[in-house]
Amino acid sequence: MTLPQLNIYRHDRGRRALITLAGEIGPATAPQVRAALERCLLDGITTIDVDLTTVGLCDNSGLSVFRDASRHAAETHASLRLHHPSPQTARLLTDSGCGLLLL
Repeated sequence: MTLPQLNIYRHDRGRRALITLAGEIGPATAPQVRAALERCLLDGITTIDVDLTTVGLCDNSGLSVFRDASRHAAETHASLRLHHPSPQTARLLTDSGCGLLLL
């Protein structure tokens, strides 16, 4: 069995960060995404843009990470937005009621 792979790239510009994810977000990789988003907030980033262009799959564990990170960002007067989700990920966000919150 092959474990899903996820690459995470971060580019900061002032207090704004672009996080580009490439691969799959599931139970094995969601903790990596959570850690990257938490690190942004700990570093004082106030705007986090997450590019999902090259994410092939995102399941409920990924959704949970994004929902929690968005909530934590709001508590610290920061924002988190997801950009370019696949149709599957967009449907997951919409069906969960998080579409307006995160997109």
